Amino acid sequence: MSSTRQDAWSQDEDILLAEVVLRYIRDGGTQLEAFEKVGKQLSRTAAACGFRWNSFVRKQYKSGIELAKKQRKQEKQQVAYSVKKVEDDLLEELKDSSLNENRDFEEVIAFLREIYLKGKKTSVQQNKISLYDEKIHDLEKKTFYLAAENEKLKKELRMIEEDYKALIEIMERARKMVVLKEEDRQQKIKFQMDKNGNLERIQK
Repeated sequence: MSSTRQDAWSQDEDILLAEVVLRYIRDGGTQLEAFEKVGKQLSRTAAACGFRWNSFVRKQYKSGIELAKKQRKQEKQQVAYSVKKVEDDLLEELKDSSLNENRDFEEVIAFLREIYLKGKKTSVQQNKISLYDEKIHDLEKKTFYLAAENEKLKKELRMIEEDYKALIEIMERARKMVVLKEEDRQQKIKFQMDKNGNLERIQK
């Protein structure tokens, strides 16, 4: 078993933490389960992952958390609706069949075939939902990386702006020093008239 890490969190680790936690929120899991999963992947404790999430990462993904919660709610509603519809359809079919007990064997087969096809259609729809989930997962991953990259570029831009301001200040100070030295030099130089009426420069 690998030892628990105590080093600083990297940008990629923060992204992985956000990605897993948001997926668990969307799929109806708990944050503790997400922290345990990330902890195993990064050789960190679930508590360390939870602390990192609550103290830093969560603040950067407020809109992502809201979206994940919304998706979880919609998925629950959709599943509940699908189950209820299938139940209602089956009850209706059974009700119809109980009213007519004289149905022959072929009708029973047709009824069972129809139920099978409905089940198959539901299975196909579930496969499509899984594919869409994968696409959403990939897009979320790209979004996380882009958000992190954007944050990194903002920090670099701030540093460049600070360096630029410092450089301007240095140049301004240097210009003032040159002006002061020039004024000082001009003040030290004096001229006097010699016996022949020519000007000659003298140092103060």
